[in-house]
Amino acid sequence: QVQLVESGGGLVQAGGSLRLSCAASGRTFSSAAKAWFRQAPGKEREFVAAINWRSSRIAYADSVKGRFTISRDNAKNAVYLQMNSLKPEDTAVYYCAADQNGRVGTSSHEYDYWGQGTQVTVSS
Repeated sequence: QVQLVESGGGLVQAGGSLRLSCAASGRTFSSAAKAWFRQAPGKEREFVAAINWRSSRIAYADSVKGRFTISRDNAKNAVYLQMNSLKPEDTAVYYCAADQNGRVGTSSHEYDYWGQGTQVTVSS
């Protein structure tokens, strides 16, 4: 079993930055792809960014391209999401996910393990 724990969420003003972290423990898969999704109140969970284990393939949602950067440190079993130029519409619970098959997918159905989420609130 893999456990994923997110941290780094909080309240920030529009235009500000936050860095989310996700630590994996338990039976980790070094080749697993990692991703971030988010879910705003009353909306479906949506893809934000994903990265393969070599960091050679990365995907972003159009809404965050140029503002967010996903990265990982395999030695620490960690994945990060640097979020800059935050907007009120980025407000959501952000979830870390892992796909043991290593695909850089954009659908939540492709991911096997999920964290509990961390709240990000951007005020205008």
